[in-house]
Amino acid sequence: MIDLKQCSLGIELGSTRIKAVLVGDTCKPVAQGDFTWENRLENGIWTYPLEEVWQGVQAAYAALAADVLAKCGQPLTTVGCIGVSAMMHGYLAFDAAGKLLVPFRTWRNTMTGAAAEELTSAFGFNIPQRWSAAHLYQAMLNREPHLPQLDFFTTLAGYVHWQLTGRKVLGEGDASGMFPIDSTTGGYDAAMLAKFNALADKQGCPVDLVKLLPTVLPAGEDAGMLTVEGAKRLDPTGTLQPGIPFCPPEGDAGTGMVATNSVAPRTGNVSAGTSIFAMVVLEKPLSKVYPEIDMVTTPDGAAVAMVHCNNCTSDLNAWVDLLAESAALCGANIDKGALFTLLFNESLHGAPDCGGITPVNYISGESVTHLDAGVPLLLRRPDSAFTLANFMRANIYSAFATLAMGLEILRKENVAVNTLLGHGGIFKTPGVAQRYLAAAAGAPVTCMETAGEGGSYGMALLAAYRLHRADGETLAAYLNRCVFADAQSTTLFPDPAEQSGFAAFLTQYQTALKAERAVVK
Repeated sequence: MIDLKQCSLGIELGSTRIKAVLVGDTCKPVAQGDFTWENRLENGIWTYPLEEVWQGVQAAYAALAADVLAKCGQPLTTVGCIGVSAMMHGYLAFDAAGKLLVPFRTWRNTMTGAAAEELTSAFGFNIPQRWSAAHLYQAMLNREPHLPQLDFFTTLAGYVHWQLTGRKVLGEGDASGMFPIDSTTGGYDAAMLAKFNALADKQGCPVDLVKLLPTVLPAGEDAGMLTVEGAKRLDPTGTLQPGIPFCPPEGDAGTGMVATNSVAPRTGNVSAGTSIFAMVVLEKPLSKVYPEIDMVTTPDGAAVAMVHCNNCTSDLNAWVDLLAESAALCGANIDKGALFTLLFNESLHGAPDCGGITPVNYISGESVTHLDAGVPLLLRRPDSAFTLANFMRANIYSAFATLAMGLEILRKENVAVNTLLGHGGIFKTPGVAQRYLAAAAGAPVTCMETAGEGGSYGMALLAAYRLHRADGETLAAYLNRCVFADAQSTTLFPDPAEQSGFAAFLTQYQTALKAERAVVK
């Protein structure tokens, strides 16, 4: 038996999994549940139906509740605090009655180039294509008919939180991917709000943008309670009781920073899944605006340089699925997780430069390399060493290749980082992707024992911070005191031979992007 009121629940809607994690008063995972889903390309838009959002949230929660019952012998009737996280950015637009006006446009879409360019120029601040403000302004440029009915727009985490609590709020980290945040006030940048309103007026779409955006809340603040309707939506069995406090909803970048204890200056993390992004907490601003670098914040408002790449493991996963099919054809029905481990370990026998094999892993467009669409390619020379080890190493390298291009900008800016914390499923096989990332980044990479837990665990920690923090205790201080004081971790430093090999691979990869551009065109 456990004291449920001392526990914290984190729910995260990721690109391929919706996951729920319950942690106890010591912030160790107690139980979990998940649901697998996948985005769809419909009418040229990457999207998820809202019906599937709730199907997935309910399924993940039900699996969690069953896990609690099996492990602790008690029904999940309440918890001390709940937090919701999801993929950042995108566009969920609603009218005054709460009706969705257009299909959910996710972060993966690269259809707002004109808006992003115009806003970046007007603000003197990089506005990437996937940001919510870019989606709204592009809709204005396109004269979309839904705009006169627009009453509110938000992110996926903000939407789920609103439906469960009735509150239209967002944590600082997630809000900073909708519209620029002023770190001195903790709210949206007032000067940029005024510039956006002026641009909208010129387009014949007058708005008061701040009235359309969710209210910004820092980590640890009261973000409402689970309503009667919200309890039924989360748990249709009626076992979960309303009245549970919520912490501010956050984006997957923020929960990744929390899960890796990377919220203080000179800390950084790399979150690798369907997309991949590096977050480095800054000591001082960058010298200029870079279109490849996003400026966002930690959940408690510190400035962060973010290198976000749309493509990471999707193509790698597709190849492993194909190899699993091949194994099954030979009568070997191997567990997919075990197959990943075998193939990742086999990659260690490959050449440091992958023997001349160059995959381009672009399933979708890529803003860092300025491509509006993607087509996966596998290129090799006639004399390439086309072995399984080289093939697997090349596919893991390709997951880090575009990120390495963005990190090079931060190196040239002399951005200091003590170590990069790696997390996400790609790091589950110990010492493989971790060492390749160290070679790609030219920096030590640390993985904690919770490296595979991901953002749902980080969200549960933010809920625990709301529930258990001491008066005036910062998020960084709380994490150091209560979560990571005795955390087990391993750190790998770049191997010179692998650094040289990755650099050679990256040169080939950048050359291969010329072929990618031609194929996309």
